[in-house]
Amino acid sequence: MRLQSENQVTVNNIVFGGPMPLICLPLVAKDRAALLQQAAELTQLRPDLLEWRIDGYDLVEDISASLEALNALKAAMGSTPLIFTCRIHAEGGLRKMSQETRLKLITAAIESGGVEIVDVEMRNEPAFIEKVKKTAQACGTRLILSYHNFDDTPDEAFIHDKLVSAQDMGADIAKLAVMPKDYADVLTLLGATLKARTGVVKVPIITMSMGPEGGVTRVAGGLFGSDLTFAIGKESSAPGQIPIGDLKQAMAVLYE
Repeated sequence: MRLQSENQVTVNNIVFGGPMPLICLPLVAKDRAALLQQAAELTQLRPDLLEWRIDGYDLVEDISASLEALNALKAAMGSTPLIFTCRIHAEGGLRKMSQETRLKLITAAIESGGVEIVDVEMRNEPAFIEKVKKTAQACGTRLILSYHNFDDTPDEAFIHDKLVSAQDMGADIAKLAVMPKDYADVLTLLGATLKARTGVVKVPIITMSMGPEGGVTRVAGGLFGSDLTFAIGKESSAPGQIPIGDLKQAMAVLYE
């Protein structure tokens, strides 16, 4: 039986930190028509969640247009929960935006009622994070606090401390993704995840090692305490993601 989170998070009857790790598919579309087409196609693949990487949307800085697209997206998704992400450029975001615009967009999306989960990076200014956190709490939206490193894999202590920091900063879910240079780095990520899951981190955890070497973490990370993995439906949003059909088959062997 896999390690489960002490404090589980339930969103639309989907349980983070329960007996099975969840599967999320990314929506990476430049325009509304492509976004809604992707949503229709991806929901047919029956993921647990979808993530809209709105930083790749052409009209992302037009808040009114973005909210209209969000409303249409939610109608197309049905009851599938949505992670809303406007990734900061320094951690892999697809567009450079001012922090003021990002904050306005993120808080407006939460206040619209169309976002079950929002993901923001721990590197944002404390006031930025506090504003998002308070808005999310007021609207019943769950908060992911995340850290991404596309260059290398820090040591186990650093990774563990980042997950602890996310919890201490008020995250409902702590997320961390790093880039391995070799398989030893992959073991570092898995070891840190296990240490966090069996130690002081009580909230659900999302961890992954990216790239080809890290592919095993997207399949087996749940055995070490990671509660969600990202797969490919239409397009990938990070290196190393696996097509959802292949991922489901592999997970069926490991977890069922």
